[in-house]
Amino acid sequence: MGEFELIRRYFAAAACAQAAPGVALGIGDDCALLELPAGEQLAISTDTMVAGVHFSDPCDPFLLGQRALAAAASDLAAMGAAPLGFTLALTLPAADPAWLAAFARGLDHKARECGLALIGGDTTRGPLCITLTVFGRLPGGLALRRNGARPGDLLCVGGPLGDAAGALALVLGRCQAPDEIAGPLLARYWSPRPQLSLGLALRGRASAALDVSDGLLADCGHIAAASGVALCIERRRVPLSAPLRSLLDEEAALACALGGGDDYVLAFTLPPRFLAALQAEWPLRVIGRVEAGSGVRLLDEAGRVLEAPPGGYQHFGSLRD
Repeated sequence: MGEFELIRRYFAAAACAQAAPGVALGIGDDCALLELPAGEQLAISTDTMVAGVHFSDPCDPFLLGQRALAAAASDLAAMGAAPLGFTLALTLPAADPAWLAAFARGLDHKARECGLALIGGDTTRGPLCITLTVFGRLPGGLALRRNGARPGDLLCVGGPLGDAAGALALVLGRCQAPDEIAGPLLARYWSPRPQLSLGLALRGRASAALDVSDGLLADCGHIAAASGVALCIERRRVPLSAPLRSLLDEEAALACALGGGDDYVLAFTLPPRFLAALQAEWPLRVIGRVEAGSGVRLLDEAGRVLEAPPGGYQHFGSLRD
């Protein structure tokens, strides 16, 4: 099967590749054309997943299509950008029709869930690798950035943490669990839901934000460094889901939440005056505060600084390390 036939059969015909608002020209030409209203900015992010590093190989291609796009789309949520479109660069060891059909279905499912249109890309032969570039739009000056946190702000997250890291042992076959425990954890790993609507709600409210992809401690460190402040995390307030608590003991579950990564929930700093209105609409959790200083501090119930467990995703490591 040739490159153009592969694209036509599995991607150009997908529902997510059809006409969409803001897309003047999609698949089929040398470039896609996007339209932005006056006064808006284009948010762009690229994310690459490599077999054996970011996902197990072999794996279910339908689930892989969902996971790859969700991870990329989460960056739009972190900036408060409304989703617009995405491109796909797919490197394949072989053009397996069954694999391609399943992968395309998963990608299309997540694209429609996120409101993203497939507008172009490329395919080539080689070790399995997926690169997605996502595009979003937002009013000029309202992007959520990492450098605005100030002492006195609250530190919040958009939901439970650690589920995807807890699911990794299930994904790799290192342990088993009943369906009522394994099911929700595996769903968080394979089909995370980028918090795009929450990102929009945080425009003009959050002072700094990002998505938790590399682990809470590592990602909060990015906000602390960019903003020139210290982020204090209260260990007892870190939200853990019931399935994760059922799979692991308290300390292991907390280690997943603090250092595991792949959560794709938003972590953000917030002036206290905005909290009540946001909590009325979103299940936010306050997990700490911003103080003068530098770095990230993990606090126990008495307010003492704890030694943080090691963690944080390493992009040059292996999935099985």
